[in-house]
Amino acid sequence: MAAETASLRRNSTLFRPGSKGRRTHSHPASESARLGVLIVPPCWLDAVIGKATMIQFIRLVVALIVSALLPATAAVAAEPVDLLLVLSSDVSRSVDHPKFLLQREGYAAAVSNPQVLDAIKSGPHGKIALSFVEWSGYGAQKLVIDWTVIDGAASARKFGDLLVELPRSFADRTSISGGIDFSAAHLAKSPFEAPRRTIDVSGDGTNNAGREVKLARDEALAKGITINGLVILSERQMPWNAEHTNPPGGLETYYRENVIGGPGAFVMVAEDFQSFGRAIIKKMIAEIATLRVGPRVILR
Repeated sequence: MAAETASLRRNSTLFRPGSKGRRTHSHPASESARLGVLIVPPCWLDAVIGKATMIQFIRLVVALIVSALLPATAAVAAEPVDLLLVLSSDVSRSVDHPKFLLQREGYAAAVSNPQVLDAIKSGPHGKIALSFVEWSGYGAQKLVIDWTVIDGAASARKFGDLLVELPRSFADRTSISGGIDFSAAHLAKSPFEAPRRTIDVSGDGTNNAGREVKLARDEALAKGITINGLVILSERQMPWNAEHTNPPGGLETYYRENVIGGPGAFVMVAEDFQSFGRAIIKKMIAEIATLRVGPRVILR
């Protein structure tokens, strides 16, 4: 490179101080033309060399910044918790506003319940990562609260306070399959590591929008995800679609056969929306404390 630079300088046009604009050449023009020499002013050459050096410098700085950030990212991704739990809640149009409030308040109270906190502290790491998803019809899913570490009363209370303040996401049809698909994708993006990954599906009706719920269930199970169910029984049938909330054999049986799955998966039943709060506390304790109740059973 040095030899090439020197050659270019020798064969370039030079301007000397005091020459009154006259130009001197290291070679006659005819000789330069015969040799095919490129005539380049020295100032141009210096600019090209300086630009190349600056580009190399910028690349070096960018590489150093990236290498400095990677260890910090890896440390966050490797943070261990005992459980990754997605609370996946049905907010379809069969859930009116009073029922919606009962659900939200029930979840908020359950997270801060002393028995739930004791179950969390009983794990090897003494903490879980929790997120909250709402779903309704096809394509209607929303992450309401992103991954939050629950390791005591303060973090649990903060999660619950935020949950009761946020507005309702939807009021459409019922796509349990869409809720499962969305929750499974959210689990895959978690910045935490855990030996167990669980989707907690609560709802008051059958799947009537989106793809077949069994397909979504089976794909999630193939990824090592456990799906538990909390069925909310309706006090009265919907006059325009009675089998949606009261299918043949009962809604809890529908969930057991079509929705839940994985090691120790279970369905818990809330007899009505008023009893939802008590049911979710029992359900979260069972999930967090790794209670093995046997596959696909119904708890009341």
